[in-house]
Amino acid sequence: MSAITFGNDALGRQIAFLVEVDKLKEVFRQSRLTQSRRHENDAEHSWHLALAVILLAEHANEPNLDILRVLRMVILHDLVEIDAGDTFAYDEAGMADQHEREARAADRIFGMLPPDQGAEFRAAWDEFEAQATVEAKFALACDRFQPMLLNLMTDGASWREHGITHDRVVARNNCVAHGSSALWDRMTDMLDQAVAAGIVAPPPTS
Repeated sequence: MSAITFGNDALGRQIAFLVEVDKLKEVFRQSRLTQSRRHENDAEHSWHLALAVILLAEHANEPNLDILRVLRMVILHDLVEIDAGDTFAYDEAGMADQHEREARAADRIFGMLPPDQGAEFRAAWDEFEAQATVEAKFALACDRFQPMLLNLMTDGASWREHGITHDRVVARNNCVAHGSSALWDRMTDMLDQAVAAGIVAPPPTS
């Protein structure tokens, strides 16, 4: 425990928040990095995702996106995993109470901030969860596209580890099309290539 104190004013609360969210670097995901093949951490995912938003914005279904709003969502939405942990995309049992766990985490983590800023950050998190705006849909499209891309570039590492077949990948991620039909069309083609190359298993035969 550090002996350093930050103060109880707005700036002190913001500094305490920055220290707390450094913990995101210790939350590891199922996706693996393309070079070392170690597990990606949440902070690395958030950086890669923010870059994807900037890079791929021209392919969004909505041509007049508020990109700053999208960036705010993708940078903030995984902070709750400091408390709730990373829920594997294909873990149905874990997903059953995922929103409840993450909402409690959002209350605590964003509650560390000055009230106006905490409410602003929480609203961005809620917007992503609700998926009711074009910005939220594009944020989710990039969030789902990024781990699929890493899987394709690591010979399907986490898919193989957990026995995930092509049909499950499609069922979980076809919502990408709601934010960017161009991204989903391209990913569909890459997934077909992955089946042909043995990177992801085809659906089981009945």
